[in-house]
Amino acid sequence: MQSKAYLLLEREHIQLQEARLFGISACPVKEDLLEWVAMVQGLKDSLWEGAALQLSLKYTEDYNSVPPTVTFNTIPFHPNVDAVTGKPCVDFLDNPWKWEEHFSLTAILLNIQVMMSNPVLENPVNVEAAQMLREDPAGYREIVVECVRASKQLKANGVNFAVKCFPEAHFENQAYSKLQRIKMIAFDEYHKTWTEIATSKPNESSKDSTPMPCINLQSLYFGNGEEELQKEIEAQNKECVFI
Repeated sequence: MQSKAYLLLEREHIQLQEARLFGISACPVKEDLLEWVAMVQGLKDSLWEGAALQLSLKYTEDYNSVPPTVTFNTIPFHPNVDAVTGKPCVDFLDNPWKWEEHFSLTAILLNIQVMMSNPVLENPVNVEAAQMLREDPAGYREIVVECVRASKQLKANGVNFAVKCFPEAHFENQAYSKLQRIKMIAFDEYHKTWTEIATSKPNESSKDSTPMPCINLQSLYFGNGEEELQKEIEAQNKECVFI
């Protein structure tokens, strides 16, 4: 008999696939469904558009009474992402008292996608990124553009992204083949990788310090309920092209 956490995560995976959110995907990498790998792309018309960032989610058997541990494997240069651990700053993940049982895999990934395009400069965990965004937005923009290109290059080369995914439903009795080991890649590492192989530089538009427009989902960062989340999903699907 499967655990409560297993059944909840199985259902949430199906719901995520049915929602067909732009730039969000996830799959389990362990038979008990307690470890997952996810891909989050930057929102359209935002500074992070085109980025392909991989995350790991680790659940416990106590789910959904407690949140999972979430970390970026490809760590972005962002005020709200720890440059060493890759941990994103999402209040209901950081503070168990703010976690609610209706938060799901979809809500977590959507919040992180929104966070990428809506940095919060108060109490940043990456002080360098926050300071650069405040004092040198053009320089910050240029680094992010190169970061986006680096993540694309890593994905194109198949670096740390070839993870075995299971079928859309009915996870039981699957033949689990050997899974590729997932390795965390710090921003400095994949930024260096990109700069070594790049044949072009950011164009002049990337040096423009004028903020780029982005989809207004800032409120979702603080954790909305299911009804609000569904509205945002519908709005995204109207705005964005499906994967």
